[in-house]
Amino acid sequence: MATGITKRHARGCRSREDGACNCRPTFQAEVYSRRDARKIRKTFSRESEAKNWRADALSALQAGTMRAPKPTTVREAWEEWHEAAKAGHIRNRSGDGYKPSAIRSYERAMRLRVLPEFGDVRLADLRRPDLQGYVEKLLGEGLNASTIQVTLLPIRAIYRRALSRGELAVNPTTGLEMPAVRGGRDRIADPTEAAALIDALPLEDRALWATAFYAGLRRGELQALRWSHVDLAAGVLHVQHGWDEKEGQIATKGRTAAGCRSPPCSAITSSSTVCALTGT
Repeated sequence: MATGITKRHARGCRSREDGACNCRPTFQAEVYSRRDARKIRKTFSRESEAKNWRADALSALQAGTMRAPKPTTVREAWEEWHEAAKAGHIRNRSGDGYKPSAIRSYERAMRLRVLPEFGDVRLADLRRPDLQGYVEKLLGEGLNASTIQVTLLPIRAIYRRALSRGELAVNPTTGLEMPAVRGGRDRIADPTEAAALIDALPLEDRALWATAFYAGLRRGELQALRWSHVDLAAGVLHVQHGWDEKEGQIATKGRTAAGCRSPPCSAITSSSTVCALTGT
């Protein structure tokens, strides 16, 4: 048996009386944290998994990025993450704060699906096979690939934070086999089709849709558009803010080129924007 790995048999296994093993043994990996002055142990169903975890844990301890895990459950970790994200203390992969709509989406996924399944499980005890089985279970229940992807997003975020704080050495969400999400934007309407679609709308809706069509604004950006953002002389719209249905005015998408921007507006867009803002 490899150093730091212990083979553990069930209580009723014959091997305990020098007989042939008649159970499914588990493998306990062990490392020592000088920083915490205690051993860190984790049990696996396969010896190879135990070896991999121990190698990762030793590297993390040496780098100072791992500590002895706290007896934190998934529910407790989520509640802490949720509050920190709402306060703007946690950033997404792009380094931006989470939008209110994204936090609400995470909260819905955790409340409806994840917490009933794993809420009382210790964060350090949740393994990749557990999550892989959960993905397969959701598929069997008829959930589409996109919903399953969204369901796993908050779990991934929780474990990224735990790893960055040195609370865990292994991220069980890494390497999951997820169902492929098919679809996307089908096509872009050409000017002739766009004009025909706008003409088919009720008169009071045309200005809003024309501004969306020709200037390329998102729904939240249209809702946040103000007179001070319209420069008719220069022929541009200054997109400065987005809009959330509950929070009201919010920052644009990451305040990047895809967020704050000044799209050009043609004559038809300018007149439509005037109508949209004045309600005429």
